Amino acid sequence: MENNLLSVIIFAPLAGAAINWLVGRRVRDERFIGTIACGSVAISAIVAFYLAFNSHGALRTEEPLLDHIWTWLRVGNFHADFALAMDRLSGTYALFITFVGFLIHVFAVGYMHGEKGFYRFFAYLNLFMFAMLTLVLADNFVLMFVGWEGVGLCSYLLIGYYFERKEAGDAAKKAFITNRIGDWGFVLGIMLTFFLTGSVSFFANPAAGDAAQTALSYFKSVPVEPFTIGALVAGGATSVAILLFIGAAGKSAQIPLYVWLPDAMAGPTPVSALIHAATMVTAGVYMIVRCSEIFVHAPTAMFIVAIIGAATAIFAATIGIAQNDIKKVLAYSTISQLGYMFLACGVGAFIAAIFHVITHAFFKALLFLGSGSVIHGMHHEQDMRRMGGLRKYMPITFVTMVTGGLAISGVPIFAGFFSKDEILWKTWSAAGLGSFSKVLWAIGATTALLTAIYMTRLMVMTFWGNERFRGTRSGHTEHEEQDDHHHHPVEPHESPWLMTLPLIVLAVLSTVGGFIGIPYALANRDINVIEHTLEPVVAHAPAVAATDQTDEHGSEVNEERLLTVVSVAIAFLGIGVGWVVFKRRPLLEMPRILENKYYVDEIYDATLIHPIETASREGLWKIVDVGVIDGLLHSIGEAVTELGRVARYLQAGFVRGYAAIILTGALILIGLFAYFGFPR
Repeated sequence: MENNLLSVIIFAPLAGAAINWLVGRRVRDERFIGTIACGSVAISAIVAFYLAFNSHGALRTEEPLLDHIWTWLRVGNFHADFALAMDRLSGTYALFITFVGFLIHVFAVGYMHGEKGFYRFFAYLNLFMFAMLTLVLADNFVLMFVGWEGVGLCSYLLIGYYFERKEAGDAAKKAFITNRIGDWGFVLGIMLTFFLTGSVSFFANPAAGDAAQTALSYFKSVPVEPFTIGALVAGGATSVAILLFIGAAGKSAQIPLYVWLPDAMAGPTPVSALIHAATMVTAGVYMIVRCSEIFVHAPTAMFIVAIIGAATAIFAATIGIAQNDIKKVLAYSTISQLGYMFLACGVGAFIAAIFHVITHAFFKALLFLGSGSVIHGMHHEQDMRRMGGLRKYMPITFVTMVTGGLAISGVPIFAGFFSKDEILWKTWSAAGLGSFSKVLWAIGATTALLTAIYMTRLMVMTFWGNERFRGTRSGHTEHEEQDDHHHHPVEPHESPWLMTLPLIVLAVLSTVGGFIGIPYALANRDINVIEHTLEPVVAHAPAVAATDQTDEHGSEVNEERLLTVVSVAIAFLGIGVGWVVFKRRPLLEMPRILENKYYVDEIYDATLIHPIETASREGLWKIVDVGVIDGLLHSIGEAVTELGRVARYLQAGFVRGYAAIILTGALILIGLFAYFGFPR
């Protein structure tokens, strides 16, 4: 069904970005800039909700809403339109992106008050919303890639917002380059998809009829590839899936391409909440679920996705438990939760992955914004070792962050409990993995335990215990400080209503948001809204489809309930351990290897970065560029110079010399004619 309102969703933030860049930079009025930025995203949210829930809305029907804006590329058999499509999957994403994005924009108006680059920040933020919504609503791989690269560019601009700081500049470049490595795989995956299918579209073009083949429908007709290593390089569905997963690993910060996300905390906190918690980093999960028809035909690739997801989840959780920067704890928490989502995708639980994406958007945006409120109230202090006892100074921030902490820890009835428990159950019951599914479940359960511990540690160090902020500041700040009063003892304060109101809304969503996905085992009736919504647009592996046919009164229901009890026990155990240990010793030193993040950055520097820099400088620059290319060009130039120097003797400036040359030439010609004869 054609609906031109889809274009409003993506172009409203683009218009906001243009107005703030062209007009906002001149008027420099924060109220005007904030109104334009928040208003443009509000328009997108209103239109997205209308198109999703009206009588013919995308979430009510099985036919996608389409908006063909223009024919973009048509070369031979290759055809890619600038066209948008909203089905149940992209519609779900558009709803929480626009709504949570609007709340973050409102928070940012208060948080960024007084910044010189206020207009620039909101122009970048609106531009990011345009790129992210383009990525989600694109009806083909090529337009998705435009949005994919757009969010990468905006991430670079926003992480490096404080461009005068070396730390921010380095972090922005690190994020940009690391994402380009992943994008290399994504591009090759798109190319291979077109080579196999002859299409890059997700949805059939109505003008071509029902028989038109899309990039995804092709894989429905091919058999499931064998579970072998050789399938990785066979050039079929497995090869496509692995290449696409490389792109997803870069954007969604999975091993080994996760290293950019912790450093990205150098950007302003609203950036961390929007880009690195609620939207951009979940783009990789969206892409894999969108391409689920490819992945279910590639069991080898799905196994690798599950392994990488589980490894990333527990690896990042162990690092997060030892960080002292409040934003770094949440950064590694994000990486860990993304690992959960990829674990779900790897075992075929695509709907559970999207469910966790939604709840994660609520509680992680809340936690990041809450940390921003703490940083704001602490005059830009980020080190938790210099906090403590803040709950009496910042009661609203405290209560809302407790809500987010309980949600991510998996405590009933909060949102994270339902989505995390669903992933653990789907992992445990995954068919086709045999006993290995139990190993993956154990890794996921251990990660859940660590999550509850490090979140309790964060809350205890920040809000409980003795006040440790009365001394001289540590100097570790998010902003460049100019005023002398920042070197005096800190007096914490609650944030203004523009910042606390979004916290309250997100706290409510973090509390009740999980009720859209209550499983049958916990409700005794089928009220799982998210599953019914996404079921028609998500592919199912044959083995996974078989496990979904659960007898309502059978043993699997009881087994799921038992695992739910175990999951709840793990959450409370983690909270208890964190409370007992860190309430008594909030400044307990953690293992140095964890504080230093397993020295991964140092290893990358030693084995990759420095060798490449050295080879580029000593080899490519000094030898190839300076020695070969410049040397060759200089040699040619010197040869021409010498030739000119010799030739200039023919132009000595003496008339007798010219006469001698003319006479010599005439004699030579006469001699030639005399020898060969004159022409008749």
